[in-house]
Amino acid sequence: LRAIRAQQDEHGERLGRIESRLSSLETTVAGMRRDLAHMCGDVVEGHTRMDQLTARVERIERRLELNDTN
Repeated sequence: LRAIRAQQDEHGERLGRIESRLSSLETTVAGMRRDLAHMCGDVVEGHTRMDQLTARVERIERRLELNDTN
């Protein structure tokens, strides 16, 4: 009976360590998701800025009567 209890205690300790590691992994994944969301936002912001610059260049070209054939 003592051996069974000792083994149960050991399993309980191992389970506690596994739960702790799982919690740490969940925290890490949540942080990675947050970082990825920020990166996606930065990409969208970059695309928006690029679109704005493209529109400005096109307006300048029209104003100067430039086209692709010159």
